[in-house]
Amino acid sequence: MRTVAPTNPPPRLTRRFSAWLSALLTLLLVGAALLAPAALNAHELLPALLDLQETTPGRVDVHWQLPLSGGQPLPLTPVFHAHCRLLGAPRQLLGPRSLVVRSTLQCGQGLRGQSIAIDGLQASATEVLLRWKAAGGGWQTQVIRPAEPRITLAPTPGPTRTPALPVYLGLGIEHILRGPDHLLFVLGLLLIVRGRRRLLKTVTAFTVAHSLTLAAATLGVLHLPTPPLEAAIACSILFLGPEIVRSWRGQSSLTIRHPWLVAFLFGLLHGAGLASGLQQLGLPRGETLQALALFNLGVEVGQLAFIALVLLVVALWRRRRLPTPLWLRRLPGYLVGSLGAYWAIERTVAMVAGG
Repeated sequence: MRTVAPTNPPPRLTRRFSAWLSALLTLLLVGAALLAPAALNAHELLPALLDLQETTPGRVDVHWQLPLSGGQPLPLTPVFHAHCRLLGAPRQLLGPRSLVVRSTLQCGQGLRGQSIAIDGLQASATEVLLRWKAAGGGWQTQVIRPAEPRITLAPTPGPTRTPALPVYLGLGIEHILRGPDHLLFVLGLLLIVRGRRRLLKTVTAFTVAHSLTLAAATLGVLHLPTPPLEAAIACSILFLGPEIVRSWRGQSSLTIRHPWLVAFLFGLLHGAGLASGLQQLGLPRGETLQALALFNLGVEVGQLAFIALVLLVVALWRRRRLPTPLWLRRLPGYLVGSLGAYWAIERTVAMVAGG
C-alpha cells in the first residue's frame, strides 16, 4: 500500500492565503485611487531649468525657469559663489506652466570649478536640470536632485556633443512613470485587449502615434493649448471605462474589435501631452534631434516596464490558481473609469474657469 502526497494545499490554508492576498491587492488599488490626484500633481511639476551661457569669461547669461504649483512658482533659488554679482535687474515672464527669470551675472574669471546650490530644493518634489555652456566651448548637463541640492561645475566641461543626451533619456523615463494619466490609459488598453499578437499591435500603434505628436509638438510643428489638451487626455481614459465593461459582458465595439485603431487615435493626444514637459525644458542647442529621440526612448522604456510589471503580476496571480472574488477582478476597470471621470471633470472645470 502506498500513499500519494496531496498536490494541492489544504483548503483552509488556500482560503487564508487567498484572503490575505485579496486584502493586499485591495489596499494597493485603493491606495492608488486615493493617491492618484496627488500623483497627477507631481506629474505636472516639471523639473526646473537652470541654463547658464558664458558669453565671455566671467559674464554669464542666466535663464532660470520655475514650474508652477497651484498657480505659484516653486520656492527655489539658485545660489552662486560669493564672487558673482548681478548686472542689472532680472527680467520675469510668467507663462501658463512656468515662471522664467532672465538675468546676467559677472563671476570673476568664470564658473569653472565653482559650486552652485539650489536653495529650497531639499523640501521640494521636483528636480533641476542644469545646462552650462562655458566660454570658448564645452558643455555640462546634469540633474540636481533634492537629496544633493549642490553641485560643482567641472574645471573642464565636456565637448559640445553628447553630454546632455543621457540626461534626456532619464528624464523621459521619469516623465512617463510620473504620469498616472498616461499609464492609466495603458492599463485600460491591457484590460480590453486579448491575445499577445493583438496586444503587440495595440501597444505598437500607441507608441507610433504618441511618438509622432511628441516630435511634432516639441519641434514647433504642432501647437495645442494645454488646458483643452489635458481635458481631452482625461476624456480618453474615461472613454475606456465603458469599453472595459463591454468586454466583461462579451459585447463588441470598435474598440474591442480594433483596439489598435483607438490606441493610435488617442495616442496622438497623449504624445502632445508628453511634449508639454519637453517643451518647458527645451532641447540642447546642436543636439535637438538626438535629445528628442532619447527622451522618446525613455518614455518607451518606462511604458514597457509598466506593461511588463502588470503582465507579471497577472501571470503570478494566475499561476497560484486561487479563487478571486468578482469585485476584485473588476476593481482595476472601475479604477480606470472612475479616475478618468474625475480628471475629466476636474480639468474641464479648470479650463472653463481659466478662460
